[in-house]
Amino acid sequence: MLSGCSSSSKSSTNQGSDNQKNKKTVTLTIGGYSTIKDEFEAIFPLFQKEWKKKTGQTVVFKESYQGSGSQALNITNGFEADIAALSLEGDIDKIVKAGLITHNWKSAPHGGIITKSIVAFGVRNGNPKKIHDWADLTKKGVQVLLPDPKTSGGARWDVNAIYGAGLKSSEEKTGKKDPEQAKKLLSKVYKNVKSLDKSGEESMSTFDKGNGDVIITYENELIDRIKSGKNYEEVIPKYTTSIENPAAVVDKYVDKHGTRKVAEAFLKFLWSPQAQKIFAESGFRPVDSQIAKKYADKYTQPAGLFTTSYLGGWNKVGTKLYGDGGIWDQVVAGN
Repeated sequence: MLSGCSSSSKSSTNQGSDNQKNKKTVTLTIGGYSTIKDEFEAIFPLFQKEWKKKTGQTVVFKESYQGSGSQALNITNGFEADIAALSLEGDIDKIVKAGLITHNWKSAPHGGIITKSIVAFGVRNGNPKKIHDWADLTKKGVQVLLPDPKTSGGARWDVNAIYGAGLKSSEEKTGKKDPEQAKKLLSKVYKNVKSLDKSGEESMSTFDKGNGDVIITYENELIDRIKSGKNYEEVIPKYTTSIENPAAVVDKYVDKHGTRKVAEAFLKFLWSPQAQKIFAESGFRPVDSQIAKKYADKYTQPAGLFTTSYLGGWNKVGTKLYGDGGIWDQVVAGN
């Protein structure tokens, strides 16, 4: 029932504005960020069964997964995804600015967010480098893994966490945020970065191969791998950011393909108890309050959890941290 496509492939389902309600098979194309792949592939059969029972139609999924920033660019450049499921709000907004998403996607349940997580550290079994907080990542001889925020949405959450932790620490000491101290912390951590992979998934694969002492990543990635038998430990720093992952129907492409009805139904299904339970069992923090309660004992609440609003919101972050000549570019250049 499931068929894959490469990240550069385009959907062959080009049925214009034809009504597909009488067709026996409907193809839905997913443009996702790399981390969500396994969970989506567990959710697809549940939706296929429900949609078949409701309409008599067979849903065939075509899929593409890569770093969130790259996937957003892929969609704006012509990859005709019916659903964009990305790592962060800013990447969905790139598709909005390209004129492909024309509705208010944030008006959906939970503001369009389908999963949550936090930024955490993955360390080797026994924590041999004694990693407990951000300052430990700046010590001599500690090799850090981090995806590239120019291609990975997950990496932007990671960098937000580092920078925000710097602001929080300075605020704790002086009573106000000090951007210079935050940049200094980011620079010190960057100096110990051994590998900048294109996506969070590639970064985890690098860690899986035995490279690096600590990886900065989504908590759910660590929980999922520890559950599968990997000899890792999760370390939650005092200050870290809440991760919120959005999904939206891509209006221009669903209208071109005639898939709006099934696309909207699938997006709605991602907030169903069945789907939220799959996310929770994989280590995501569910957005459904009832499912969240059932899995509450599985998660540690960080002492100093903050959101992107603490940094000024995604518009400010996108320009100040990741824009041309921004803080990240300065850090990489050693300035």
